[in-house]
Amino acid sequence: MKSSCKIKHILLSMALCWGSSIVSGASAQTRDLADSSTSVSEGFSFDSNSWREVFVDTQLQRLIEQGLIHNTDLNVARLRIDQAEATLKAARLANLPSLAFSPNAGVSSFDREKATKTYAFPLQASWQVDLFGRLKNAKMQSRMLVESSKAYQQAVQVNLIASIAREYYTCALLHSQLMLANQSIDVWNETVRAMKAFMEEGQYTDAAVSQAEASREQVKVIAIDLEQQIRESMNAIKILVGDSANAVALAFHAGDFDESPKQLQSASKLMGINLASSQGIPLSRLSARPDVRQAEMNLAASVYAVKEARAAFYPSLTLSGTAGWTNSAGMIVNPGKMLFEAIASLTQPIFQNGRLKADLKIKQSQQEEARLQFQQALLNAGVEVNNALTQVQTYNAKSVLLENQVKSLERTVKSTRLLQENGSSNYLEVLTAQENLLSAQMAALQDDFMKVTSIIALYQAIL
Repeated sequence: MKSSCKIKHILLSMALCWGSSIVSGASAQTRDLADSSTSVSEGFSFDSNSWREVFVDTQLQRLIEQGLIHNTDLNVARLRIDQAEATLKAARLANLPSLAFSPNAGVSSFDREKATKTYAFPLQASWQVDLFGRLKNAKMQSRMLVESSKAYQQAVQVNLIASIAREYYTCALLHSQLMLANQSIDVWNETVRAMKAFMEEGQYTDAAVSQAEASREQVKVIAIDLEQQIRESMNAIKILVGDSANAVALAFHAGDFDESPKQLQSASKLMGINLASSQGIPLSRLSARPDVRQAEMNLAASVYAVKEARAAFYPSLTLSGTAGWTNSAGMIVNPGKMLFEAIASLTQPIFQNGRLKADLKIKQSQQEEARLQFQQALLNAGVEVNNALTQVQTYNAKSVLLENQVKSLERTVKSTRLLQENGSSNYLEVLTAQENLLSAQMAALQDDFMKVTSIIALYQAIL
């Protein structure tokens, strides 16, 4: 099939251009466009429940389940599938004859003579013979558009799941940050109290105490901002899951977010990706993405649209016939007689005011546009996967350093407390060490969140 060869040429060309930086190879053959409803992804492939293997948090799973039922964009995508399937059904039935029953009756009188009554009960049939494949190409075009709408629905579903997961982990991060901010406020309260006590002994000035109080108030402002961001994140989740009844309620506890990076890190193995390796993603994995698949089906539909436009230049053969009961077949007879009629008509377009040529040119231009969009979709897919892999590897490297920093500061806090007990350090040094530890923990939390979002982006990119 010519269209399949075009797709194969594009895939192999993209593989040669990218080399080893984005993709590691290309499949030797691509699937036939007419039978391309079967996914060719390797390992972890898209299905309606594959997200459960990646996002194992039960609270998040409940949110995703609700979103898959009530999300507006996803329901609109499902309706588009229904519309495309109805169009395909009409295209399939176009090969069958059309039947019409059109009874009629009349009364006529000429020059005041006695009125005559006429009647007819004809059953009319018409069948267009598909000599040059016009109806077949229209049917194949509709079939490709059905596959395109299904791919669009899958793309919307993957994006919805990723968006819900991203907002959920954002909310979890904000709760963890708020917890650390409240701990920081407690530390600053102790710091201010200790500094006031030292000020009475002449060790600190009022300016130093005032500066500490200002720092404490700044942390309180941060806590208020975090509470506002939590409310906004909750509202974003409600929009995604279609919570019109305001029934979504999330509960986060200390340490809930700490396990999230580890859970998603292990989930990446289910996707068939070694995050520690620099090896690329096979091209066949990218061609199975819903957005790439949608662009591919649009390209296939445009190919059949061009063939349909070319077929319009050729003659069309229509067979029609009438059978029925009438009393006016040339003359009025009573009682009525049976009427049979068969007609074959051949229509050859000669001059259509340039409409056929313009339509063909438009369809050819749309085919070229669809080809470029497919090529760009494949390129975007490779870049997105490459970016997501790079981000995950970057945040993995940073997390090791931040973890070492937190461990070092934990030892610092422990050491300053021992020194304080032995009289070699004052209480303020302990509070300072605790504040530094909280700041490092906050930075580690942020890095963990970025790691989570990059893995979500990777899940979104390869599906």
